[in-house]
Amino acid sequence: MIEKKDFFPGFTPLSAQVYIRHPDAQSDAVERPTDPRAVLIYSWGDGQPKNLIKYADGYRDLFPCSTQIVVLAPISTAMWSNLDQRTQAMRPVIDAIFPKASNDDRETENREDRVLAHIMSNTGGINYAATLNAYRAVHDRPMPHHLLVFDSTPGSVIMTRENLARWSRAMALGTANWFPWPFAVTQTLWAGFLCGNRVLEWAIGKEPAPVFSVKAIIDPYYETKDTRHLYVYSEDDDLIPFEDIEEHIAEARKRGYKSDNHMFKGSGHVRHMQMFTEEYWGAIRTSWNRATSEPSDRA
Repeated sequence: MIEKKDFFPGFTPLSAQVYIRHPDAQSDAVERPTDPRAVLIYSWGDGQPKNLIKYADGYRDLFPCSTQIVVLAPISTAMWSNLDQRTQAMRPVIDAIFPKASNDDRETENREDRVLAHIMSNTGGINYAATLNAYRAVHDRPMPHHLLVFDSTPGSVIMTRENLARWSRAMALGTANWFPWPFAVTQTLWAGFLCGNRVLEWAIGKEPAPVFSVKAIIDPYYETKDTRHLYVYSEDDDLIPFEDIEEHIAEARKRGYKSDNHMFKGSGHVRHMQMFTEEYWGAIRTSWNRATSEPSDRA
């Protein structure tokens, strides 16, 4: 069932997870030729609209004529759905931003890669990878877009003791208010669930959602090499170590992806925008300008 419209003021629901906001018809802003026609924002796990609107408004200040899509990210949905289910859940993004065009619609084809995608934490990456898969299923090619922003992601997908502690803490942070007992008990329960779930996935041959997503976002079958990457992360992130992100950056560059990196000091997980607002949006603006000014093999 689609959420009530006032659940996310200013946005219209396309599904329970996907919300859209069109440019303000009353604004006197003039669209610039290099501005994105669409900005796709993928929330961190269990992120709430009251927090996500700050990112949407930041992008509205940068690009007032861009259509915006915000994808909510219930952790339970990401954990318990398979790839086909996640892909179908992202079809509204494809239908709204990348509809099938007629063969003679050259203007649409020439503009369609003017898209900026922004993923936050590993859960945002899971939904973004499902969007890439949905685009591939509909159009049989990688999804065109100029820039992909990695905010506090991706982390390691290997279940070590250290990662289990981080993952269970992340899930406990989003659900602690559901239970009357101490936070440590909630984290312990989630750790047990994560272990059991990983064993079950192994037993039935199901690829874990984080494993697929981390592979897909640097796989040219899904993520075109025409896309520039921007990594914004912190050396003080207590959920995803900066070493994991830098390892991913190195692997992506080895595969031929161009990227910019911006490491903050002092900000926690998905907290860089709040602590370093101007620096954060400046990094995004700079990478977008680079992505739209450099020559590429785009048809």
